[in-house]
Amino acid sequence: MQTHVRPQAERRPMETLDLKDFEWKTVIRNLTIDDFDQLVEMQGRCFPGMKPWSREHIESQIKTFPDGQICIEIDGKLAASSSSLIVDYNPNMAWHNWSAVADNGYIRNHNPKGDTLYGIEIMVDPEFRGMRLSRRLYDARKEVCRHYNLSRIIIGGRIPGYHNHADSLSAREYIEKVVDRALFDPVLTAQLANGFALQGLIPNYFPGDEASRGYATFLEWLNLDYQRGAKRRYHHVVEPIRLAVVQYEMRPVKDFSEFATQCEFFIDVASDYKSDFVVFPELFTTQLLSCVAGSRPGQAARRLAEFTPQYLDLFTEMAVKHNVNIIGGSQFVIEDETLYNVSYLFRRDGTLGKQYKIHITPSERKWWGVSPGDKVEVFDTDCGKISILVCYDIEFPELVRIAAQKDAGIVFVPFNTDTRQGYLRIRHCALARCVENHVYVAVSGCTGNLPFVENSDLHYAQSAIFTPADAEFARDAIAAECNPNIETMIIHDVDVEQLRRHRESGNVQNWNDRRRDLYKVVYKEDGAEREI
Repeated sequence: MQTHVRPQAERRPMETLDLKDFEWKTVIRNLTIDDFDQLVEMQGRCFPGMKPWSREHIESQIKTFPDGQICIEIDGKLAASSSSLIVDYNPNMAWHNWSAVADNGYIRNHNPKGDTLYGIEIMVDPEFRGMRLSRRLYDARKEVCRHYNLSRIIIGGRIPGYHNHADSLSAREYIEKVVDRALFDPVLTAQLANGFALQGLIPNYFPGDEASRGYATFLEWLNLDYQRGAKRRYHHVVEPIRLAVVQYEMRPVKDFSEFATQCEFFIDVASDYKSDFVVFPELFTTQLLSCVAGSRPGQAARRLAEFTPQYLDLFTEMAVKHNVNIIGGSQFVIEDETLYNVSYLFRRDGTLGKQYKIHITPSERKWWGVSPGDKVEVFDTDCGKISILVCYDIEFPELVRIAAQKDAGIVFVPFNTDTRQGYLRIRHCALARCVENHVYVAVSGCTGNLPFVENSDLHYAQSAIFTPADAEFARDAIAAECNPNIETMIIHDVDVEQLRRHRESGNVQNWNDRRRDLYKVVYKEDGAEREI
């Protein structure tokens, strides 16, 4: 269970919200000696009773192999860390002897010309457990392994849950039950989930570890990118990014907590499948109007905007906790007494971005009094540049031209339509934008009904991931799609490297073949006139 609670800034309802007030500044970086005091305090909380690192240990580790000493910092506080060194693999090496392999923690035996990354410790502060930080650390170790073109990672893993079963089970029986999912071990279960294979059991690995009764597991992860004799990192010919698209059923809720529980279910599933992005529909937050007193649509929209601080807190926490970038559908927000429909990007590093809806439909103007934004944003993420266009905006080709010019490879479209005809406008325009600009477009919509919530009572959707139409992409240019009008989620990998190749060498090259001598897109941004 997560116990970390971030203090909330004081906010006034009509104030323009500063997104920095909601950010959880989550940084993965190399450890420094300035972290020593926090590191030792964390080690005491993680491994009570065990002798902590000395300053000499940490100084030696950082000096010898700085890239192998990694930590995660959240809002300026050390939350997790891992330590490792490079050794030359030898099947007959005394892997059972932690002191020998790790040089008693000083790692002076680190071999830059070795072929194996050896992990000597990983820990997550109890305050931050339940936030999948160990996955981030293991992923960071794997990246070090790929960067240095190492063949494998080897770790001797503690089994701290064993002491609860030592009277009835041998260590071998215990780990077999953990592997079979009959028992949970806080360390071994996480290691298996992160792709490590169990290779053996090591007695007397760390005699002072009472919780593990001195035992450890011998685990291995193989680097499939390893090239024997290569001096530099191997680059993929594919660059897969995993998208999760939510088709969300609108239903009455009792309060914000019930809404949050439904949202976290989808985010948790997307995270379990190791998705890079999960996208929710436009204004799926109107579900919250079912738990407040009824009012006229314009007043209801402003009442809904009062939930925006809670909404921002919720999705920022979920993005960090579940280690996934979230496109949080869209939500009403009031800025300087003006109502906007805004889609927020919640990055898994705890930072935020926002895209205002630029084109407002007649019904939004009539019923809610929504005002338009005036800029196409393109966001940097850990998976490259992306764009978000809210519903109606995908029906205007100029906007995706602008996003593509700014190097967006994936366009996310949260939408909310009430009829099949409305949905088909979204679908057909999204498919056209893929062809015109060599991009992927993921559309996410709502289904279900909200009785007596005016202008948001009926919903029709068939959420999908679309691709350019060419031989190397999916048949019918549909990578994946939901069945219409049921609550579900689709998860699919897209390859942005394939987009780059297609733009340069596809059967047709729409982007390169534009007749800019005859026509061009001219637009205004930040007070300047620009053209594509």
